[in-house]
Amino acid sequence: MMRKTDDSGPPAAPKDDDSRYRVLIEAITDYAIYMLDPDGLVTSWNPGAERLKGYRADEIIGQHFSRFYTEDDRRAGGPALALKTAADEGRFEKEGWRIRKDGTRLWAHVIIDPIREPSGRLIGYAKITRDLTERRAAEDALRQSEQQFRLLVQGVTDYAIYMLDAGGRVTNWNAGARRIKGYEPDEIVGQHLSQFYTEEDRAADMPRHSLETAAREGRFEKEGWRVRKDGSRFWAHVIIDAIRSDGGELIGFAKVTRDITERREAQTALEAAQVALFHAQKLEAIGQLTGGVAHDFNNLLMAILGSLELARKRLPPGSGVEPLLDNAIKAADRGATLTRRMLAFARRQDLKSDAVDLHALVEGMSGIVERSLGPTYQVRTDVPPGLPLAHTDAAQLESALLNLVVNARDAMPAGGLITLSGRAETIGADHPIGLAPGPYLTLSVIDSGEGMDPDTVARAAEPFFTTKGVGKGTGLGLSMVHGLAEQSGGKLRIESRLGAGSAVEIWLPAAADQDRTEAAPAAPAEAGPALSGRPLVILAVDDDNLVLMNTAAMLEDLGHRVIAAPSAPAALAVLEREAKTIDLVITDQAMPKMTGLELLRAIKTRWPGLPGILATGYAELSEDAADAVPRLAKPFSQRQLMEAVQAAPCKAGAAASLGSGPNRRSVESEGF
Repeated sequence: MMRKTDDSGPPAAPKDDDSRYRVLIEAITDYAIYMLDPDGLVTSWNPGAERLKGYRADEIIGQHFSRFYTEDDRRAGGPALALKTAADEGRFEKEGWRIRKDGTRLWAHVIIDPIREPSGRLIGYAKITRDLTERRAAEDALRQSEQQFRLLVQGVTDYAIYMLDAGGRVTNWNAGARRIKGYEPDEIVGQHLSQFYTEEDRAADMPRHSLETAAREGRFEKEGWRVRKDGSRFWAHVIIDAIRSDGGELIGFAKVTRDITERREAQTALEAAQVALFHAQKLEAIGQLTGGVAHDFNNLLMAILGSLELARKRLPPGSGVEPLLDNAIKAADRGATLTRRMLAFARRQDLKSDAVDLHALVEGMSGIVERSLGPTYQVRTDVPPGLPLAHTDAAQLESALLNLVVNARDAMPAGGLITLSGRAETIGADHPIGLAPGPYLTLSVIDSGEGMDPDTVARAAEPFFTTKGVGKGTGLGLSMVHGLAEQSGGKLRIESRLGAGSAVEIWLPAAADQDRTEAAPAAPAEAGPALSGRPLVILAVDDDNLVLMNTAAMLEDLGHRVIAAPSAPAALAVLEREAKTIDLVITDQAMPKMTGLELLRAIKTRWPGLPGILATGYAELSEDAADAVPRLAKPFSQRQLMEAVQAAPCKAGAAASLGSGPNRRSVESEGF
């Protein structure tokens, strides 16, 4: 209820108006509306004041309004200042903490207006108070949330998070942006985002395109190169979100940038490793197929060459067929060369690794290299003397080097310079060549010819792949070089660009100390006492009937008695019956159920005095096994077979080879 305590107030309004105002004020409960006298004592009190402040009218009328203020405000003279301000300026308005009757606080919006007579004399104050505690709490919560968000954004260092205005200029800058981009806030705020882009992207108008996309679609996301303050580049993942007002007006952009250079490099390295693994697996698969084909082809060539040799020997003089047979033998020899290259690629050739002096090898080949090239080509060698020795097969390396020189010549049809260079290099675990750490030698053939594109470089070492056209190359030259390098423990590396020539490098491991000591020549095996007119009894073992028949025929033509066995178990069965009469065993290596080496080991255990020869065109044996038994490389001629038999240690009492002769001896077959 409103109470009037000062009869000296303003002239009373008509009774009906006074009643209406009183009813209006009494009906208001959301605002505390009351009056103060000039000294600040409460003179009226509405229901809204009672609800907000907690006092009944009879408890507060006549009390000073300062009791609504906090202790701190009272000590600071806040109530008096409020009245003075209202009296002097005609109005006092402020928000602040006020105290209820129960001592709790409320956040109040306060307006104090002075009340004056028409003469201007101050007769009191009208005071309106509104409780804004809930709004204040919401504002505080919002302010705290914004502060926390600001601290969060500023605390993030792995992401550049900043704002742009509608024109693309930076308006704020977090710690992550400072770390990633290198700019301090005072250096970059107000600058356009385009300075983070590369020259190429700016030329393509990429900054404008990204903002237009974000404005049109609400979001722009992309990865690409960005530029730091120091000019260095990093691979960035960028998101730009459009920011709009409640009315839909574009007011700016939020931009988040992450430096993912390391992730991209790791991904690139992984992809390169996957490509390299796929290429290695492909070459391994091709190698297995090629090695198998070469092995079978060797057996066919064995039968062809042996039969042609025997046929030529038995022709009567002047028959006119000799040139044809000679031509067939030459063709078969070329086929044998192809199989050797195929086996080289498959890393199944028979290497005789030694310590090789690259300087001496290149110098020794200078004459044949120059003759192979012709007068329009110039050869320069840069293989210094005194390099460490390389661990490889010298003869195969010579063949590989000649192959590379011929390839370089073919890449320069109009002539040019070919450089042969060599160097020593020690590589670590992270070297891109991918070899085990250690010392290596590199022999390079460099030309200034047509060069190759990346796809051709990737396939250059595959067998039968050639760019020389039909009939101008077998496609096995680089394959053979690749196989030699891999089998020696090294690598073949090709670097080439179209129009910029090629550099082909053979990486070979350095020879170990034991390889550097020149081995003394092996003493020839002592032959047993020769019995005049008595041939050797030889057990020939091979699972290929054509090869077995051919080997037996050549041995028979040399004057020996031959027992043929189509498998290792069949050979053991023969030995069980006739071991005392057999002087020598010649066996194939690649046979089912039991290999030739396993057969010879079984023979050594059961019949330790019986010698054997292992015939194979396959480098399937470990070095220890290879050194433990005499070997005969397929395909072999009759002369090579004769020399192998003569060099083999003979069982006591056996005769040496009788040499070539016209007499035919019977061939005994076990299941042949």
